[in-house]
Amino acid sequence: MTRTKKFKLLSIIITLVVSGSLSAQLDEPNNELEGAANYFLDSSDATKWAVIITGPTVGETNQAQFRQWSFSLHDILTRDYGYSSDTITLLYGRGAPALPGGDRVDGATDRQSIEQALSDLASRVATGDQVTLYLIGHGSGAEEEAKFIIVGPDMTGSEFATLLDQFDRQDIVIVNTTSASYGFSTSLSSEGRVVISSTRSPSERYDPIFSRYFIEALDSRNGDRDKNNRVSMLEAFEYAKNNVEAWYEEQGRLASEHAGLDDNGDALFALNPTVDAIDGRLAEIAYIDTLVDDTANLSQEARELKAKMQEIERSVFILRGRKQDFLDANYWEQMEGLLVDLARATGRFNDVAGLPEEEEISADETLSEQTNDCLLYTSPSPRDRG
Repeated sequence: MTRTKKFKLLSIIITLVVSGSLSAQLDEPNNELEGAANYFLDSSDATKWAVIITGPTVGETNQAQFRQWSFSLHDILTRDYGYSSDTITLLYGRGAPALPGGDRVDGATDRQSIEQALSDLASRVATGDQVTLYLIGHGSGAEEEAKFIIVGPDMTGSEFATLLDQFDRQDIVIVNTTSASYGFSTSLSSEGRVVISSTRSPSERYDPIFSRYFIEALDSRNGDRDKNNRVSMLEAFEYAKNNVEAWYEEQGRLASEHAGLDDNGDALFALNPTVDAIDGRLAEIAYIDTLVDDTANLSQEARELKAKMQEIERSVFILRGRKQDFLDANYWEQMEGLLVDLARATGRFNDVAGLPEEEEISADETLSEQTNDCLLYTSPSPRDRG
C-alpha cells in the first residue's frame, strides 16, 4: 500500500473513532520500540524543575532587559507549565529583594550561591525527574577557557559541568542564551542531555536576542508547532531561531548570532536540528511542561487518558526518528498501529472529559502534523568597565 493510500485509510479510521462511529477497546500503546531511548520518559510521577541563572550586567537598559527576561520566564513557567515557586530556583545578579517582583529571587548569581542551589536541588530530585537550566547574561572566552560571567570569579564550562554531575539520574536540559555561549556549552554536552546555545562560535560576542524569542516561544505556547498543546525543546528552539533570523532580515543586518542544538553528546551543535538528523531526536521528546496539566480540572480517568495520549505521541516521535532503521513496510505497519491507538485515546478523552465541541482535541489535525515529515544592542560586560 502506498503512503498516500495509507494516510487516506488512517484519516477515515481517525474520523470514525473520534466521532464515536467505530467502537473499539482502547489498546495499550506500542512501547516495544526496539532501541528506543530511555531519556525524557515523561512519566506521570516525575517532577520537572527549573533553574534560572541570570548574571550581572551594567547599564539601566541591560539590567531592565535581563530582569524582564528572568521574571517573565519564571512567571510563564508557573502560569502555563505547571511549575511552582518550589520547583523553580531563580538566581539573579547580585540579588534583587528590593526590586519589584524581587520575591521571585532566591539568591545572587555568585559561585557559592550557584553551588549551594544545585546541591540543594540534587538532594530533592528523584530518579527520572527533569532539570532544565536557563542561563541569561554574558559569556566570554573559548573552549576550556569559556566562562559564564557571574558575581565574583567567573565560572568555566568545565566547572559548571562538574556541578551537573550530581544529576546523573535525571534528564538534563541546558538553555544557554549568553553572548559567546558556544565554548561554555560544548563543555556541558553529554549523552542524554539537550544543550542549546544561542551562538555557534566564540566570536559571536554581541548580546543575542535569542533569549527574547525563546521565552516568547513558551509564552502562551506560541512555539507549539504540532498543536498538541505542549512545547518541546526542539519546537522552542526552532521558533526562537526562525524569529531571530527574521528579525535580522527585517533590520537589513548581518546576523551576529546563530543558535545551535546538541542532544547526542558529541558537542557538535546543529544549526538546523531535525528528527531525521543527528541532533533533534531527544529535543523533540523533551517537553517543558509536566506530563498532565493538573489545572485543567479533569477527572482521574480523563487525566489517565491524557497521559496515555502523550505517551503514544512520544512513541510516534521516537519511531519517526528511527525510520531509517526499519524496512518501509514494517515502519508503516508500526506507525499505523500507533496512530490508530492515538485516535482511539483521543476519542475516548473527548468523551470522558466532556469538552465542548470547539474545545475538543482534534486527532486529525494533530496526526497530520505528526506524520509530516526589541532593538539589538551591545551591552558592556561588568568585566569591561574601566
